[in-house]
Amino acid sequence: MLLDSDILTQLAPLEMKARRIVEGFISGLHRSPYHGFSVEFAEHKPYNQGDDFKHIDWKVYGKTERFYVKRYEAETNLRAHVVLDVSSSMHYKYFADWSKLKYAIHYAASLMYMMHRQRDACGMVLFDDEIRTQFPAKSSYSHLRVLYTELEKVLQDEKNEKEERKRSASANALHTLAESLKNRSLVVIITDLFENVSGHDSLISAMRHLRHKRHEVLLFNVLEHKSERELDFPDGRYLFEDMETGEEMEMNPAQFRESYKKKVREYTQKFKIACNEAGVDFEEIDTQKPFDLALLAYLNKRKRLG
Repeated sequence: MLLDSDILTQLAPLEMKARRIVEGFISGLHRSPYHGFSVEFAEHKPYNQGDDFKHIDWKVYGKTERFYVKRYEAETNLRAHVVLDVSSSMHYKYFADWSKLKYAIHYAASLMYMMHRQRDACGMVLFDDEIRTQFPAKSSYSHLRVLYTELEKVLQDEKNEKEERKRSASANALHTLAESLKNRSLVVIITDLFENVSGHDSLISAMRHLRHKRHEVLLFNVLEHKSERELDFPDGRYLFEDMETGEEMEMNPAQFRESYKKKVREYTQKFKIACNEAGVDFEEIDTQKPFDLALLAYLNKRKRLG
């Protein structure tokens, strides 16, 4: 995870972990196939004709021989809302070090850190079958600390195993959000899409609702790829439990693996096409992989928005 997951777990608080993840990612860009990808943070921006000359940072000019203008706290480029699924299925893990929820929280925290560095206003929504918590988009550091405190509570609840079964109903939450957002925003949805297939049609409709309201939408499907996409369990019989309903099924994964993988591929492709037609960017996040590709997907989206 750019840093070993054990090391990240030992770091506290969440803000420190997010900073280490992002700084490791930015450093890694210069040693990766994405060398040359421009990551422009908000402390400076290139000088453009019409900018006030008195705001040029001459120290930066002395090092780079290029004109950069200082940016200030009041400058907000973008309003973004991180929408995080906290339903019971997000607690799942088998092969990965972290549950989908823990991984998603650290990814969300990293996004918020990047947004703050760029002086973007960031809000947050936590949902299961309805919106549980909603914070407006603000760019101040004190607001960022409030968001991290709320995410720390969710992490602690998972650690203490105090959670009741909570079903996911993404569409309900997103329709509510679409009606509540007054300013055009980037909506970043992080979910495992663990709901009935019929519910996914409703989810597409809800994302169309957001697009109709002129919001940009970036959907991250967080999953443990080896078990949830490949059904790659060692041979033997297993008892599978639905983490949201408690329903159980005993089976030998090897007997169903190939047909399962085929159906998952077909459905995933269908869902991606539906997202594309709705004008929604769709990305998968594997909880056994580093955060870098997901962070890069966000930066690419952010760059297109200007």
